[in-house]
Amino acid sequence: MFEHEKLEEKIENIYRHHYLEAYRFLVCFSGNQNDAEDLTQEVFIRVLKSVANKNNISNLKSWIFTIAKHVAIDHYRKKRFSSLFKDGFFKQIASTEKEPNVLVEHNEMKRLVHLAISKLKPNFRAVVILRGINEFSIKETSEILQCSESKVKVDYHRALKELKKRLQMDVEEVIGNAN
Repeated sequence: MFEHEKLEEKIENIYRHHYLEAYRFLVCFSGNQNDAEDLTQEVFIRVLKSVANKNNISNLKSWIFTIAKHVAIDHYRKKRFSSLFKDGFFKQIASTEKEPNVLVEHNEMKRLVHLAISKLKPNFRAVVILRGINEFSIKETSEILQCSESKVKVDYHRALKELKKRLQMDVEEVIGNAN
């Protein structure tokens, strides 16, 4: 009984500390709050099924994001979205400090950036979301994507180049407008 309670506490702790980060990643990847909620639940179902069998996970956060990436890609493959970033979620983000015309301009830019990100191939999209938006290190990104650090660097560079070409704007501006 004591071991069961300990496991339950461990799972609650993992959920409490990593749910929001996984959810944000999945919102960026799917572009839809409802899908992200469902996908996040799926991530933590998989974590729950695996955590009892894994006693020494070297980097828990990377492990969870690896699961989130697989869940997102599985979902993407099943749905074959034409556009992953719908307007609804980003229109709900409002700032009370900005003038209406500035807010409209900002929302339009955000929509264009997310639309451009959604048109990237999945591995470019994942690396842009992880490195550019979630600000993971190259090492963390390579662990999550299960690839070499040099592949992360190359894919990130190519993805930003592709975004710059699509949006005809500066790379820093692209990432700044995605947040």
